[in-house]
Amino acid sequence: MRILAAAGPGEVRVAAVDADGLVDYALWRPGAPDGVGDLHRGRVLARARALGGCFVALADGEGFLPDTEGGRGLGEGTVLGLRVIRAAQGGKGPRLSARLSAAETSLVGTGAPALLRRGPGAVERLAALHPKAPVSLDDPGLVAALRPVLGARVQPVARAFDAETEGAVAALAEPGCDLPGGARMTVTPTPALTAIDLDLGAAAAGGGEKTAAHLDANRAALPVLARQIRLRNLGGAILVDFAGLSPRRRASLGPDLAAALAADPLRPKLLGFTALGLAEILRARVHPPLHEQLAGAHAAGLRALRHLAAELAARPARAPVLAAAPGIVAALDADAGARADLARRAGRALILRPDPALAPLRWRIEERARARTHPPDLRQA
Repeated sequence: MRILAAAGPGEVRVAAVDADGLVDYALWRPGAPDGVGDLHRGRVLARARALGGCFVALADGEGFLPDTEGGRGLGEGTVLGLRVIRAAQGGKGPRLSARLSAAETSLVGTGAPALLRRGPGAVERLAALHPKAPVSLDDPGLVAALRPVLGARVQPVARAFDAETEGAVAALAEPGCDLPGGARMTVTPTPALTAIDLDLGAAAAGGGEKTAAHLDANRAALPVLARQIRLRNLGGAILVDFAGLSPRRRASLGPDLAAALAADPLRPKLLGFTALGLAEILRARVHPPLHEQLAGAHAAGLRALRHLAAELAARPARAPVLAAAPGIVAALDADAGARADLARRAGRALILRPDPALAPLRWRIEERARARTHPPDLRQA
C-alpha cells in the first residue's frame, strides 16, 4: 500500500493505492476545507425537539448537535466545545459532537463562537487509515508541513501520480465504469439517494443456462461495485439495480454483496432488497461525495489553475491571463490560498479576468497571439 499526494494550486489529490489500483481517493482543498474534525466553540441557538437535538451558532454559520452527541438538556445560550463529525451537505449545516477529549476541552474557554483548530486534511486522514503505508508528496511545502506529523513516512517525489493513477482518478469523474466480462455500472446521484444500475451488456452473452450466467455476471461485479462506492465516497441511501434477474434471484446475491462491502472503513450496511429487487445499502455521510466536490464554479476554477500550473511548469517564460466565467472568478477570489499557491509555483501573480460572454463553467488561457477555450472537463478529477 502507498499513499500518493499530488498537489496543485489550492487542491491536493490524495490516493491510496495497492497492487490492484486505487483503494481510497480524496480531495483536500486547504482554502475550502469540508470542516470534518474542526474544533469549535459554539453557542446553542435553539432546541429542536422534533429533530432530537439543537441548532448551534458557529464562527462561520450554524450546525446541528444531536441529543445523542451531547445536545440533550442544553439550554439556549449555552457555550460549549464542539467537533464537526459530518460535513455540511445537501443544504444542511455540519453535524456536531460535544464529546471531546480532556485536551480538546481545555482549548474551548469562553466567549463568542470561534474556530479553535482545523481538523486533519485528506493526507493525514488516509495516512491514519493505512498506518504502515509510505506517503509520497510532490510539493516541498506539503512535505515541510506534514513531516512533523507523519515523520519518516513522508517521501518527497517529483511527481506523485503516474499515468495509470491519473487515468484511474479521472475515471472517477465519469458517471459509469466498466465491470468484469463486459458489464457496466452507472451511478446517478439524486437529492434523496444514489441509484446504481448494472447493465450486463456482453456479459449477458455467456454460454450455459441463462439465469445462472446472469447470476454469475452480477456476482463478479460485486467487488468493483463495492470499490466504486468507496472511491466515490457515496453516502446515505444507495439503491443497486442488478441486471437480468428476478427479484427473488437477486436476493441470493446478498451474502456476497455484504462481504464485498465489509472492507469499507465506513461499514456500509446492506439493509435488504425491495419488492422490486433493488439492493438497499446505507453508508454513513461524513465527507462530501466526490461528485459534489467535482461540480460547480470552485471546482472548475481549480481545474483551470491546475492546467495553468502545468503549462507554466513546461514554459516558465509565459505570462498568460486566465479568462473565466464570472462565477469562476468569484470562487477563486474567495479562495485566496489557491491563487497564492499558483503565484508561488509560477513566480508571478495570476492575472484573472472575468468574461461574462463565457458559459458558467468555461474558462480559457489567453496568450498574445491566440486564445484556447476549454469546456468544463469533469474527467479531470
